[in-house]
Amino acid sequence: MFFLGDTRFVCTLAAQLHPNMKKRLFCAFAFLISYSTHAQILPSFGGSRTGTTGMQFLKIGVDARSAGLGGNSMAIISDVAAVNTNAAGLTKLDTNRLHLQLGRTNYFAGLGLNFAGIAYRLSSQAVVAVSLTSFSTENMPVTTEFQPFGTGETFGYNANVLGLSYAKTLTDNFSFGISGKYATESIAGIVTQNALLDFGFMYDIGLANTKFAVSVNNFGLNVQPNGKISVLSLTGARTATDFERVSVPAVFRIGFAYDAIKNPIHQLTAIAQLNHPTDNNETLGLASEYMWRNTFFARLGYEFGQDETGIPAFGMGVRTRRNFGNLSIDYGFNNKNRLGSVHRFTIGVGI
Repeated sequence: MFFLGDTRFVCTLAAQLHPNMKKRLFCAFAFLISYSTHAQILPSFGGSRTGTTGMQFLKIGVDARSAGLGGNSMAIISDVAAVNTNAAGLTKLDTNRLHLQLGRTNYFAGLGLNFAGIAYRLSSQAVVAVSLTSFSTENMPVTTEFQPFGTGETFGYNANVLGLSYAKTLTDNFSFGISGKYATESIAGIVTQNALLDFGFMYDIGLANTKFAVSVNNFGLNVQPNGKISVLSLTGARTATDFERVSVPAVFRIGFAYDAIKNPIHQLTAIAQLNHPTDNNETLGLASEYMWRNTFFARLGYEFGQDETGIPAFGMGVRTRRNFGNLSIDYGFNNKNRLGSVHRFTIGVGI
C-alpha cells in the first residue's frame, strides 16, 4: 500500500532533494496531494470505485505518442500535448518560439475527439500554452420502453475542455507545470460545467539517465448539472430538473523513465507509470520508446489492471526539420477485446 504522508514531511523531503528548489512551490504541491488524500479526493489504494464520477471524457488521451505508449508518457512528454498529461513537459519543447499541435482520435462506436494546442516560449525557462479538446457524437434517436425503435426525436452528446497552462524550469534538473481548465459536458439538454486544475513536475535524477515525474489531473469540486429532461414512466411523463452533484475523475500519477541506450544514433527509453484514479482500481503501465537519429520513433506499451484488456498499444512517429522549423507526425494504436480499436493521429509544427 502506498501513502504520501502529510504536508510537512513532503516539504522537508523536497528541500532535501535540492536545496535551490523553491520551497513554497513544493509546499503548495504537497498540500494539494495531502489534502487530496485526507479528503478522499484521491482515496487509498484498493477497491473498485467504477461509476462514481462523471465527465468520463476527461480520461481520454489526446495525442498519438502517448497512445502508442499505452498512456504511459507523463515522465517523458515533451510536446504541446503535455497540457493534457503533465504540463511540466512543456519545458521540454525545443528552442523554437511557437509550437502548434493538432490531434484526431477515432474512438469507439463512431465517436470522435479533436485536440488543438498552441504553446509559446516566453523565455528559455518559461512556456505558456492554450489548448482546446472537443469530444462529440452524431445525433442519436430517442427511444423509450414503448417506442424502442425511436420517437422521431434525436439527441446528441458534446464535451469540451478549454485549458490555459504555464510551465517553468527552476533548475537544470527540475521543472513544474500547472493548468487551469474549464470543462463542459452536454447530453440531451443537461449541461455540466466545472473548473479544474492540473499540476505536475519533472525531475532529472542525474543518475543513469533516470527521470522522475508526478502529476495530479482533473482536480476539482463536485458540481450539479443544469437543465431539464422529460422522464417517461408507467404513471406518465414528468420533467426532471433536480440532479445529483457530479464529481470529476481525478487521477494521481507517478512515472519513471530510464534511457537504457543513449547515443547520437540510438536511444531506447524504458518507462514505468503508476496510475491512481479516483473512480477505479490502480493500474501499472510499462512502455518503451526507441528513437533513431532523433528522427524515427517506435513505441510499445501496456497498462496492467484494466477491466477491459486487449493487445499491447503501439505506435510510430517521425520528426523532421524544415525551413520553417520542425515538423512531427505520430500515430498511435490501442485495442480492447470487446470494444475494438482506437486510432490516433497527431501533427505538430515548431516555428
